[in-house]
Amino acid sequence: MYFVYLIQSEPYPDQKYYGITSNMEARLRDHNAGKSPHTSKYVPWKLVTFVAFSDKSKAHAFERYIKSHSGRAFANKHLW
Repeated sequence: MYFVYLIQSEPYPDQKYYGITSNMEARLRDHNAGKSPHTSKYVPWKLVTFVAFSDKSKAHAFERYIKSHSGRAFANKHLW
């Protein structure tokens, strides 16, 4: 399975991050351990939403969409 996930910083709620992984629990642990340079300043993070895909290419396509302008509008309205 592949997961497209949305996380939000607990101390800085305006900081949000979108990503993709095949191991959701390990990836969230890595974010909270400061192992990602994009998220290390804003730890701890909480998982807000994830969508599971059995097809890797569909997961990557959805991640690209979520990171686009219209995808962010969709996420803000429906996923956060």
